[in-house]
Amino acid sequence: MLIVIENVLDAGEVRLFRERLSAAAWVDGAPTAGSRSVAVKQNLQLDRSDPVAVELGQMILRKLGAHPVFISASLAEKIWPPVFNRYENGGHYGTHVDSALMRLPEAGLTIRSDLSATLFLSEPDEYDGGELLIEEQYGAQAAKLNAGDMVLYPSSSLHQVTPVTRGQRVCAIMWMQSAIADAAARGMLFEMDQSIQALSVGRAKDDPDVDRLIHVYHNLLRRWAQV
Repeated sequence: MLIVIENVLDAGEVRLFRERLSAAAWVDGAPTAGSRSVAVKQNLQLDRSDPVAVELGQMILRKLGAHPVFISASLAEKIWPPVFNRYENGGHYGTHVDSALMRLPEAGLTIRSDLSATLFLSEPDEYDGGELLIEEQYGAQAAKLNAGDMVLYPSSSLHQVTPVTRGQRVCAIMWMQSAIADAAARGMLFEMDQSIQALSVGRAKDDPDVDRLIHVYHNLLRRWAQV
């Protein structure tokens, strides 16, 4: 299930990120790829310990922690800190799948990657190419979003970033371990929660029909959650 979450960052926040990142110390991103992925990865990244990456990454995590759509869609238990990358001059990342288990030694943390996310920081008209292609059950889906928008998709999917032939594509990427490991169950809970939110508009706070739906939602969450 591919979910687009709009306005994770507003226009002012995007400008701040771009200003800070334009002067950052970018390095070759290939060493962070897996043994097979390294052959198809050509981009630049900020080192995870870079002060700019740490500061901006914390800002993103704070925004996500208060974003109702992200919370509902991901039910995230653990989040790998955002990684900032830049594609230019033909830079690309060929077809690959994200690692199932990801180790963060400095935090003594291992996460199971259930969900991957790309937060776009460049406007789509600033570069050519650079589409994120995600292979789903019914074919490949392309994502090239407005700056400040994010796409959330299963880490188990094959995906790629097509070559950037003009301009720069700057993004932040992250991975999440969800409280609900099963993607189908997680998708059903998201749809139910979104319906509850929509049906609640204009109804009394103690509406019995809405209360029953909330009751079912939380009991399904209790049944399926792994925490």
